[in-house]
Amino acid sequence: MKTANQRPIIESQSVQQASTDAGRLRLLSIVSSALLFGTLSFSAYAGSLFSSTEYLDYQLPKKLQETCAARDNCPEIEVKYLKTNHKWLNDITNQRINTLVVNSKPSESAPITTKATPAAVKSALDSFAASQLNELPSDSAFAYSLTVTPEYVGHINDFETFEISSYVFTGGAHGMPYSEYLVFDQKTKKQIKLADMLQSGKKPQFKALAYNAYKDWVKTVDKDVKNYEKNWPFTLSDNVTLTDKGIDIRYQHYAIAPYAYGMPVLSIPYNKLSGIIQPRFIPK
Repeated sequence: MKTANQRPIIESQSVQQASTDAGRLRLLSIVSSALLFGTLSFSAYAGSLFSSTEYLDYQLPKKLQETCAARDNCPEIEVKYLKTNHKWLNDITNQRINTLVVNSKPSESAPITTKATPAAVKSALDSFAASQLNELPSDSAFAYSLTVTPEYVGHINDFETFEISSYVFTGGAHGMPYSEYLVFDQKTKKQIKLADMLQSGKKPQFKALAYNAYKDWVKTVDKDVKNYEKNWPFTLSDNVTLTDKGIDIRYQHYAIAPYAYGMPVLSIPYNKLSGIIQPRFIPK
């Protein structure tokens, strides 16, 4: 297991061995085939930032491999880490990815705060894989699934924006997606939160704008805003990012809407944010 600071590298020999010994394991084939076909490609952003992803070097414990190979039905596990030419970006993002892996069912009402160690990541993945073998019948056609992937979103002023997406399926009608924005200040080399964007004492005004955006969004799915709000009341999420048009606020499933409505995004344009957010966050 590699830490976020020591980005995982899968050597060709280990990939070949995994392909030979456990060709039927979907978990290993996902990792090996992606590497063999060269999915790691660099792209340039904002002049000085180069971003790609690489797979976590993880394999099922031998006994679990043998069991799911016999069943021909292994859990699907795909964890990617961020790889840029800025170590501090990698460190913060990959630490967050580790934490999401350990806390594989995050929610709006129960935010993740505890950091995860590499040992905890391996233990969590081992436990996740074992849970499928323990909880599903040996002839089950379903497989548990866990994916976590970072993605570069864009560049606004001195800020680089990313998104971490995850998906967990453990049976039932559907899996549980999750999405989290990350905003980084290249000058200070720190992650930026909503509180950092707001001018002093302006959170109530920002919340009012977000509430108006919420009502506008509700109108796209329900004609009766008041009745909708009784069942799915507005809350202010701090899961925000900068765009070329304004600030986007992302909500997880079930936060302000039924699962079928996905993960709503409320948008507040910059022309409404003057005097509310600090000027350096408004595109020049």
